[in-house]
Amino acid sequence: MIVQKTKIIPQKIGVFDSGAGGISVLKSLIHSHNFEEIIYYGDTARVPYGVRSPETIAQYSLEALEFFKSFNLDLLVIACNTVSAYGLKAMQEVAPYPIIGVIEPGVLALKNKLANKDSKILILGTKATIQSKLYSKLLSVEGYHNTFGLATSLFVPIVEEGIFEGAILDSTIAHYFKQYPQTPDAIILGCTHFPLIANSITNFYPKKPLLIHSGEAIMEYLHSSYILKNFNKPAQVKFYASDAVENLEKIANLWLN
Repeated sequence: MIVQKTKIIPQKIGVFDSGAGGISVLKSLIHSHNFEEIIYYGDTARVPYGVRSPETIAQYSLEALEFFKSFNLDLLVIACNTVSAYGLKAMQEVAPYPIIGVIEPGVLALKNKLANKDSKILILGTKATIQSKLYSKLLSVEGYHNTFGLATSLFVPIVEEGIFEGAILDSTIAHYFKQYPQTPDAIILGCTHFPLIANSITNFYPKKPLLIHSGEAIMEYLHSSYILKNFNKPAQVKFYASDAVENLEKIANLWLN
């Protein structure tokens, strides 16, 4: 995977997610101070995407582009692994600006941090993301063949309920991770909700594995691919949603703090 730096300097960017999960990516973008304005759009009326068919996910993704038409963006970040798996290519074919998903940056981040190609890699995600096998395919291209995809869809509503630790979460983690009892060398958090429960995830295993976080991976990818400006204050963020934008803003205030 060769990344060539372009001369494009993105200052006004969009962030698209099926709902609130992309706020974990947004947090990394805000803290970077590399952008002047960020437009966040969550398709909250139709969340979750992870249980939809590939065709429906692709259609919803293209419809999201219609929303962003009036904002004159320099770049769009797809802060959703499911959309990155099934809708990214279709969006890139019609958009007038670059669109970056989270899966390729996640693979690049792992490659930069984990030299041993025999490492055990656990990939967590929604059913749709895991069924796409895109993480495993891209990792295989890079020489990593010891991968295991695990659909952990119940993590999403748990996080949305504001449960980031405790008995409910721990029992759900134990329920899923009994399918992968060996300690992995790395865990890819293949859903943007999962960084909020990262500590509980890693605490399941006796030795803490390397974690790949979509927000951090996106920033690493953007720094390697684009010329970025540095601003002396965080980006101005505007929130939009297909339903109940006030609920999205409440979640953002909680998660960003």
